[in-house]
Amino acid sequence: MLKSMTGFGKSFAENERISVDIELKSVNSRFLDAFFRLPNFLSLREFELKGVIKNRIKRGKINVTLQVNFKDPKDSPWGINTEKLNDFLLTIEEIKKLSNINEDLKLNDLLVNKDLFSGNKIEISEEDFEFIKEALNKAIDELNIMKTNEGSELAKDLQKRTKEIETKVDEIEENAKDSVEEYHSLLKERIKNLIDDVNINEERLETELAVLADKADITEECVRLKSHLKFFNDCLNTEESNGRKLNFLCQEINREANTIASKTLSSEISHKSIFIKEEIEKIREQIQNIE
Repeated sequence: MLKSMTGFGKSFAENERISVDIELKSVNSRFLDAFFRLPNFLSLREFELKGVIKNRIKRGKINVTLQVNFKDPKDSPWGINTEKLNDFLLTIEEIKKLSNINEDLKLNDLLVNKDLFSGNKIEISEEDFEFIKEALNKAIDELNIMKTNEGSELAKDLQKRTKEIETKVDEIEENAKDSVEEYHSLLKERIKNLIDDVNINEERLETELAVLADKADITEECVRLKSHLKFFNDCLNTEESNGRKLNFLCQEINREANTIASKTLSSEISHKSIFIKEEIEKIREQIQNIE
């Protein structure tokens, strides 16, 4: 089953002590890259969180925003420096008296003063960290659902295109049956015209022509091309999503189409080879977004 590399997933979870809010955004990338926006107290556990991503996702650039809120203010990473706050309020009152100002103090006046706050050292418990990882897995579930849905639509388009290529290969095989005979006759006629006044060994000529005609035979290329197409379609229907394998098969199919085009003297076969190459190019563009 194909998976797209683009998608979005989120989750929210809470227990008695914390609430966890997670958002995942995924875009195309050749490799797996996970970038986290975390609270400072989780920075030392980032490697473990990346491991959760790595176990569930093969490729893509994943942006993770993870927020943790503590239900008990005492557990919050931010605390109030009550001593400095009291000093600050007393100072403000003195200023108001001396300046004869009656304006009320606003909350923003306090928030901009960083000296009034003190950072509490937070140590997340293993139980809460496991809870955070569960929430991350739920967000990955949501992400993968979206990626699978988009991958399913991609698979339909790819199957349609490979079917069209298979039809062209069948037509090429039919054309090739007549093409080799025509090639043989054409070569024989040209050689006789060139050496019309020279006695030639008819048997030797037939042998040499057979060798040349064999070099123009595209049977093997058609067989290999069909084999690659079958493997390609098999990959579309497996449980595993493997964009790299599909990309490799596209290269092989394109190689066979190039060989057919270079060996044939038939303009009809040549045109059909070009069609195959054009379709493969469209397929390769599509699979750049497959995990």
